[in-house]
Amino acid sequence: MKLINEKGKLFGVINVVDLLVLLAVIAVAAGVGYKLFAPQIAEAAAKQVDMTMIVRVRGATPFLVAEVERNSQVGKQIVSGNSYTSAVITDMQIEPYDQQVTTADGRIVTARDPDKRDLVFTIETTVPEGTASPSIGTQEVRAGRTFIVKTNDFETTGNIDSVDIAASAE
Repeated sequence: MKLINEKGKLFGVINVVDLLVLLAVIAVAAGVGYKLFAPQIAEAAAKQVDMTMIVRVRGATPFLVAEVERNSQVGKQIVSGNSYTSAVITDMQIEPYDQQVTTADGRIVTARDPDKRDLVFTIETTVPEGTASPSIGTQEVRAGRTFIVKTNDFETTGNIDSVDIAASAE
């Protein structure tokens, strides 16, 4: 039995050129899959440590404040895209909204807004130990960045006031 017949087919079944193209496509698909999923696999295998962050929504409007008073977000999971994450809102505070204003005589004073409030969310999750860029879902977590606080029935944007990543217990 001939390995390659006169028509260029391997074992009389598949063309040698077609086989090489098929192997190249499989190699490219494997390379793309590795690039996409290797970081997630490495994070899943890494030791997890606790992370706590504080997100402040400055100057929330009265109707938004009324909604979180009516429908507490404490205990709800954070949603990223259309999927739940492991992050949970563990505390929520409503604080006065103070801002600096310029008076008629040019002085800068701190004034308390009678209607608006700050919403302060404490969010807890776990992240891989030693990670260079901790994240919740697709959002990077760094103090000073904006963060979308999104649950199954609520969404708003705030600034991250602080991030605390626990040290390893070793």
